[in-house]
Amino acid sequence: MKRKTFLQRIALGGTGMLLAPKLMATDSFQTVSRKPLILSTWDHGFVSNEQAWNTLMTTNNMLDAVEQGVRVAESDPKVSSVGYGGLPDRDGNVTLDACIMDSNGNAGAVSYLQYIKNPISVARQVMEKTPHIMLSGEGALQFALNNGFKKEDLLTPEALKRWEKWRETSDYKPVINIENHDTIGMLGLDENGNLAAACTTSGLAWKMHGRVGDSPIVGAGLYLDNEVGAATATGKGEAVIKEAGTAIIVEMMRHGYTPQQACEEMVQRIVAKQKDAEDFQVGFLAINKEGQYGAYALHKGFRYAYHSEAVKEMKDSRHHFADVKDTY
Repeated sequence: MKRKTFLQRIALGGTGMLLAPKLMATDSFQTVSRKPLILSTWDHGFVSNEQAWNTLMTTNNMLDAVEQGVRVAESDPKVSSVGYGGLPDRDGNVTLDACIMDSNGNAGAVSYLQYIKNPISVARQVMEKTPHIMLSGEGALQFALNNGFKKEDLLTPEALKRWEKWRETSDYKPVINIENHDTIGMLGLDENGNLAAACTTSGLAWKMHGRVGDSPIVGAGLYLDNEVGAATATGKGEAVIKEAGTAIIVEMMRHGYTPQQACEEMVQRIVAKQKDAEDFQVGFLAINKEGQYGAYALHKGFRYAYHSEAVKEMKDSRHHFADVKDTY
C-alpha cells in the first residue's frame, strides 16, 4: 500500500473512532419533527415564527418565510435588540447587522447599517442584486436607498431614555440574558427538505461605534449547507466569531453529530478556549435535513421558538454552567 493511501486510511479511521461515541450516544432532548419546520431564537421568535409560517403557506417559499418572519422583530419598537427600537451604541447611534442564506448556498449581509428599519431585506437585496455578499456602513445605506428603502430615525424615545440613563455612569459590561445579545436567528426547513435562514440584530447595547458582531458573518452568526443543515447563534458575537461557531456546527453535523450534540460540542469549545465564558452568554440553535433540531447555551435562560403544522411553542434550551446543579 502506498504511504499516502495508508496515512489517509489511518486519518479516516481516527476520525471514525472520535465520532463513534457521538453516534452511539442517546439524547432524550433530540427530536425529529415533521416538515415543514421553523425555529427561531428568543421569545420574540414566537410571533416571528407565526408570520414566517403564514408566509410559507402563502408563497411556498421558505426564503420569503424567514425574511418576513424576522422583519416582525425588526419592526417592533418593543424589541430593544433588533431593528427599530434597538439600543444604540455608546455614542447614541443605532447600527444594525443582518445576514440571510438560501438553499442554493447564496448569502447576503449588511453590517453597521444605520437608518433602515429592516436590514434583513437589504441583505436579501445584496444577495440577489449584487456580486457581493456583504455591504457595510455608508455603502450599505446608499445601496438600500437606491433600492427603495426608506431612511428613518431608529432611536425610539424608550431607547433614548435608556441610553441617557446609561450615560450617567457609562459602565459597560454585557449582561447575561438581557438585551445585550437578543439576536433573532431563524431556521426554516420546508416539506422537501430545503433550508433557508436569517439572522438580524442591533448588536450589543452601548458598544463602541463601528462595532460589528457575528450576526452578519457567514459561518459565525449564521450558516447553512442544504446538504446537511443550518445553525444560528446568539449572544456575545466576539465569542462566536473566534470559533466560527455555526460553520463548525454544520460541519459536525456533516460528520454524524446530531444538531443537539453539535451545539453542545461548540459550547464546550468556547468554555475550554475562552476563559471568561462564565461572564457572558452564547447560545446555538441548529437543524438538520431530517428535521432533527437542537439548542444549547452557556447559561440558563436561552429560549427558542418552535413552529410546525401541529405545534407552536417556546422551549428552554439546555445549558452548560448550570448542568451540574440542575436535574433534567
